[in-house]
Order: sequence, then structure tokens, then C-alpha cells
Amino acid sequence: MRRRLDIAASIVVTPELLFLDEPTTGLDPRSRNEVWDIVRAMVAGGTTVLLTTQYLEEADQLADRITVIDRGRVITEGTSAELKASVGSGTLVVRVMDRADRPAARAVLARELGVEVREEIDPSALTANVAGSAGVTRALTALENDGITLAQFSLGQPTLDEVFLSITGHTAEDEDEEAAA
Repeated sequence: MRRRLDIAASIVVTPELLFLDEPTTGLDPRSRNEVWDIVRAMVAGGTTVLLTTQYLEEADQLADRITVIDRGRVITEGTSAELKASVGSGTLVVRVMDRADRPAARAVLARELGVEVREEIDPSALTANVAGSAGVTRALTALENDGITLAQFSLGQPTLDEVFLSITGHTAEDEDEEAAA
């Protein structure tokens, strides 16, 4: 409630510039979405919002431009799409219908994609980082031609969390542990 009251007090008038520091810390998902809607409405109404957050999903949802700061220094900045593209790959996840087909599916994907294919904890799942969709189409066709039936597949962009890890080379928790030492 305190967090919600702080935000409400900040928007009683429509400011030209609003600084929000970790605005959704401690909020439940419904309240977090309400805050996001308020921020979006304020931006649409002409308010410039400077948001600091460790929740990269929040930055992805709200920010036009993102600056990544690591150990007190600006590491990179850009739009969410630019930062994700800088990592250079998407992720293909496939789940085979029959677990016994997983080794064969892994071999086909590795051959067609030309990248490392990782086995996941799920005994039916495989994951690979891919540069584009052309190789994915070829790999899925090859799986079908080899008689390997898929239960599911998805192709997605890297998350901002993955971008952060790639750019900085460590997790935020690693930094906290170093500071405590």
C-alpha cells in the first residue's frame, strides 16, 4: 500500500518529468500491471519518465530507451530491440513427442543449424541459439523428413535478462557477493 500511495502522490498533478525508482518493488502482479498502465498513460499524455529498475521485464515493458549500468558505469544503451539484437541470437526450443527420439532430433538440429544443441531437464526438450529463422525452417523440415514428431516448438528472442548476462558476463547476484567479500 505504501508503494501505491507513493506513486499516487507523484501523479496527483501531471508532471513534465517524473522520476520513478523501483516503482513496483513489493507489489503483487495485479498491482504491478496497474502501475505499468499508469506509467504508459502518463507517457502517452506527454510526461517524460525516468525509471530505475532491476526488473528487466519492467524495463522491457515500459522503456523506450534502456541504459545498462554495471558497477556504476554505463555499459550500453539502446531500445529493447537493439539490445536484444546485440546478443545476436534467438532461441529455438523443441519438444519431441517420443523421448526416445531426442538423441536423433539433437543430431538433426545440430547438423542443420550448425550450433550446439542442449538437452534440457525435460527429457523431451532440446534448446539451441539461432541467428535467424531460415535455418530453423530447414531444421524443422529435416526433423519431419526423418520421421521425428514434435509435441511443441517455439522460436523466441532473448530476454533482457539474457542480454544483461551476455553484456556484463555475470549476474547481479555475482556483483552483490563480490561487494560483500
